[in-house]
Amino acid sequence: MLLVACSGQQKKTDAEPVAAADSTAVEAEPTFEELTLPDTAYTSVSAMNYIVEDIDSLPRPLKYYDDLYDRTDRVMTFRRNLLRDASFEGHVEGTPKEIEVVWSYDTPYGHADTKFGQWGGGTGWTGQPLYVHWSDAEIDSLRKGGAPLTADFGPEEIMVGSLCGEAFFLNFETGRPSRTPLDLHNVVKGTMSIDPELMNLYVGQGVPKGEPLGCQAFSLTTHQRGTFFSDPRAWRGWQAFDSSPIVAGGYLFWTGENGSLFKFERQAGGVLKRVSTLRYRVNGAAPGIESSLCVYRNYGFFSDNHGNIVGVNLNTMHPVWYVKNLDDSDGTIVGRVEDGTPYLYTACEVDKQGSHGHCRFLKLNALTGEIVWESLIDCNRIDLGEKVLDGGMYATPLLGQGDCEGILFANVCRNSAHPDRGQFTALSTADGHVLYTVGYGNFCWSSPVGFTNENDEFFVFAADANGVVYVIRGKNGEVLCKKEMGANFESSPCVVGNSLVVGCRGTKIYKFRIKS
Repeated sequence: MLLVACSGQQKKTDAEPVAAADSTAVEAEPTFEELTLPDTAYTSVSAMNYIVEDIDSLPRPLKYYDDLYDRTDRVMTFRRNLLRDASFEGHVEGTPKEIEVVWSYDTPYGHADTKFGQWGGGTGWTGQPLYVHWSDAEIDSLRKGGAPLTADFGPEEIMVGSLCGEAFFLNFETGRPSRTPLDLHNVVKGTMSIDPELMNLYVGQGVPKGEPLGCQAFSLTTHQRGTFFSDPRAWRGWQAFDSSPIVAGGYLFWTGENGSLFKFERQAGGVLKRVSTLRYRVNGAAPGIESSLCVYRNYGFFSDNHGNIVGVNLNTMHPVWYVKNLDDSDGTIVGRVEDGTPYLYTACEVDKQGSHGHCRFLKLNALTGEIVWESLIDCNRIDLGEKVLDGGMYATPLLGQGDCEGILFANVCRNSAHPDRGQFTALSTADGHVLYTVGYGNFCWSSPVGFTNENDEFFVFAADANGVVYVIRGKNGEVLCKKEMGANFESSPCVVGNSLVVGCRGTKIYKFRIKS
């Protein structure tokens, strides 16, 4: 095993400016080498004490920069693609007027006692379902491979991990089981991932019903587990994986609550081989990572539960830049390229700040970590006796499209810092100022998702902990329709056309249709 450690001052380097092209010339497509971002470390990295463990001396740079998730209508990871910008391409006709329940599915209720109590069934945070429209050849492969398909198996399939410790496979049209459930061995809170090139399913465990605790990979063809991974060398002992892993450039990247970023080679049959690991401390503490990795070319970005935000060169696994936010940050970073420059959007909770603090929204230059703007929203952390509710942003934000280009939407838990305990919040991506808010009756951990219509109007679906689901006009915050379902929606929805699938605490998984 090769170890590369770093602590202390790093030399700051800057990319050479690119000369403006002749407007009359035909621009050539950039080469792979020209697209590769520099292997550099800004001075901000000196705040970190880190080590990169390579299994051997073989270089393993990314093989391509294509976003395989964006080449299909499938939803195979949290927030759908490498930039985690939830480009589900949801579409409605006209103006939404009704949220229709198409079907519901009941999971078992898990009564197993854990260190953190009973978790029941349904889905938790982030718990986003996955969606696949199988080809005829893939269906044939599943049947021949012995996948435990039911009579209700169809070409469109929903997959979702549950708090009861099983993965459920549902016919997208009917909601009936399309396969027998898959035993995940422990409580699963986060979002599973499907490999975009292999018939592999990746699942992180969230809470132990029994040891060990870690992450795992299954064959979707046989339902056999090919890999279970837990890291005794980690600098933090908690081996949960609430994040949703992602394939970038031919490798699988997975952030862990043991304070590490892992790089795996993958094979069919759910076989993973760890090739590199980044471990780090800041001020002597190894934090846990619950956010899912956001990727732009060969750079990856994540935040952690100590408020650290890190940009990493995925070729070498070395940090490129570092930014300190005010507090714990579990929501996944969202990226977007604006006028040729990639930017990142993120925010924190109110946890370590105490009973009162700020949810600090940041827009960052993804190449350098430079803070473009910040926006502070007052929030509280409240003690309810049996549990404590942090304030701020748990959800992952949503970037607007169509007539809402230039708007960032987020669910913010105000928790008595405002009469609205939770708020749907719209911010300007240009300078971070709050454009408007819409009040919820309770806190809100579910991530909002969007739909556009034929006029390029953008509408947002959101849900709160009281079990109320909403459709909001993105331009001005008008609540167009809502429905009371009566259960806590912590999970993030999966959007397909004018429909979405989302689970809640308890036992329910719902398919909703947005009707005009």
